[in-house]
Amino acid sequence: MKVLVIGNGGREHALAWKLSESKNVDKIFMARGNGGTEDFCENLDLDPKDIHGLLKFAHEEKIDLTVVGPEDPLCLGIVDAFKEKGLKVFGPNKDCARFEKSKEFTKKFLEKYSIPTAKYKSFENYDEAIEGLSEFSYPLVVKADGLCLGKGVIICQNLEEAKDALHKIFKDKIFGDEGSTVVIEEFLTGEEASVLCLVSDNKLFPLERAKDHKQIFDGDKGPNTGGVGTYSPVAASQELEKNLQVIYRQIEDGLDKEKLTYSGILFIGFMIEEDKPKVLEFNVRFGDPETEVLMPRLDCDLFELLNKTIDGKLKEEDIKWKDETCLTVIMCSGGYPASYEKGKEISGLDDVDEDIIVFHNGTKKSDALYTNGGRVLSVTALGKNLEEARKKAYDNVAKINFDGAYFRKDIGTKKNNNI
Repeated sequence: MKVLVIGNGGREHALAWKLSESKNVDKIFMARGNGGTEDFCENLDLDPKDIHGLLKFAHEEKIDLTVVGPEDPLCLGIVDAFKEKGLKVFGPNKDCARFEKSKEFTKKFLEKYSIPTAKYKSFENYDEAIEGLSEFSYPLVVKADGLCLGKGVIICQNLEEAKDALHKIFKDKIFGDEGSTVVIEEFLTGEEASVLCLVSDNKLFPLERAKDHKQIFDGDKGPNTGGVGTYSPVAASQELEKNLQVIYRQIEDGLDKEKLTYSGILFIGFMIEEDKPKVLEFNVRFGDPETEVLMPRLDCDLFELLNKTIDGKLKEEDIKWKDETCLTVIMCSGGYPASYEKGKEISGLDDVDEDIIVFHNGTKKSDALYTNGGRVLSVTALGKNLEEARKKAYDNVAKINFDGAYFRKDIGTKKNNNI
């Protein structure tokens, strides 16, 4: 069987790596892939948003399964286009991709089906949004409605910051048309957590949880990033698990009543306080870096799992996990998530231990391997517990070098490792 994986980050590298273990998979193509995926896949010079080019390639090459990594092609309708041509593809259709494309769409869905979430109001012009601020206390959250490359969320501590955020979005148009609608919502406190669910014909199958570290500096300080480290599994109390199950059923009920047909991944962002979860957001694709710790722990054939999901034949017992803990530390370019330089030569990868997996987030290979993004490498280790996995990962991070390399030194050290 031939598989096409669309994307070029650590998430896609991890998916392709796991797919390569399947007895059913003979060849994997990556569009575009990175300096790490070309070691075992064929990288293609095709943009993940080039729907026509990808469709043409998949049709001509007779691809048996296409797996879509990033959100942009999903929101552009790549799944619909592939299905129209009779090609098997993993990911939600364009209708369902609105859960990530539009924050307002998601909030309305949550409100309609009484799913716990933050109080909110949406606005389409600056003056009304300014007036609407009076209905909220501080801090509050201002969100541009669209994708905004994951940067459309601004936490405001006071009125002046909120006015400034609204001015930048509505007047300065820092997010272009993706900021034509703005959602203002209350600021929730608690522990942030994410759950990835396989969704097969509107039925949710939660995967084991992973704890992401979004802020760039140790101690959860500094600006948010795309995620700079994570580990799995994460424990949950019986009360929390019960409350999560209620929300999963509410989502399923809402999908059915809206006459949506969801197949793929639903990534649910939660804020949890005293075992009471509230939904922060939906994403419609595998999380990054969560995928980098879930794939090494997955103890079944990913190719078969994705096909069963698409075919509506998935069962809970199909999803199996290793008992081990997995932890990844992401090595970043200096300056990330603000400005950073690319093209720094990477050394030391040949020295890492044999049982360490290094997923490439942003690399490029020519005469040597070079940095090609803000997040560069996910150094990933399995261990019998969190402490062992953490030590193995950091011991090997120390062997890898590139100019300006930065990484958090406290991934997996939080005293409360529950959610």
